[in-house]
Amino acid sequence: MSIREFFPIDKWDFKSESILADLPEKDFEILMTNKSEHTYKKADVIFREGAYPSGIFYINMGKVKKYKVDNEGREHIIYVANTGELIGYHAILSEDRYPDAAAALEDSVITFIPKEDFIKALAQSTVLNQRLLKTLSHEFAVLANSLTLLTQKSVRERLALQLIILREKYKVNFSPGMAVEINMSREDLANLVGTARENVVRVLTEFKEDKILTTKGRKIIVQDVNKLIRIANYK
Repeated sequence: MSIREFFPIDKWDFKSESILADLPEKDFEILMTNKSEHTYKKADVIFREGAYPSGIFYINMGKVKKYKVDNEGREHIIYVANTGELIGYHAILSEDRYPDAAAALEDSVITFIPKEDFIKALAQSTVLNQRLLKTLSHEFAVLANSLTLLTQKSVRERLALQLIILREKYKVNFSPGMAVEINMSREDLANLVGTARENVVRVLTEFKEDKILTTKGRKIIVQDVNKLIRIANYK
């Protein structure tokens, strides 16, 4: 049974993995003319906020955090991008600098696509244009939901919701009833939830006492996603 049958996960998750899926062959070839593949270690920066974009990035394997840093140096994670997703295209579409930064959450393999090839593919591909428009519209809705979450929900509710979302991203060869390991530092989790690390540790301890999850080092193993859904209190 998919989580979509009892929880609206799509309202909280971007869909950029659909942009390049089954793209017409001639359009895909243009896009990939001068591609290059790179390996990033955990915490390696992929692009920095405020830098001019030189291309876009396709995540072949791994996970990437998109984040902003405030004036006091505190990091705020906006989104976790997964294998198969495309990042960095917003700045090129807006003809502006990168509005946020991106760094590897784990060892990752990422394909770089030069800006010129992306623009050339856009100029000729109706399919690519339509998919980008649809994806951007969906991302706006996701960000609006996230803003409401930060302003109206408690830390406990926000953490429960983020664990539900991360559980979907960390599924590997999943079958019903299988426990899912979320491999994320408490600091990154706090920056994603929008709270202090101490608050995340405290609530995680409460979730462990309630048999909702277990931990193994930094790994969080979700045991009861239904309880998390009830705590998230999303309507």
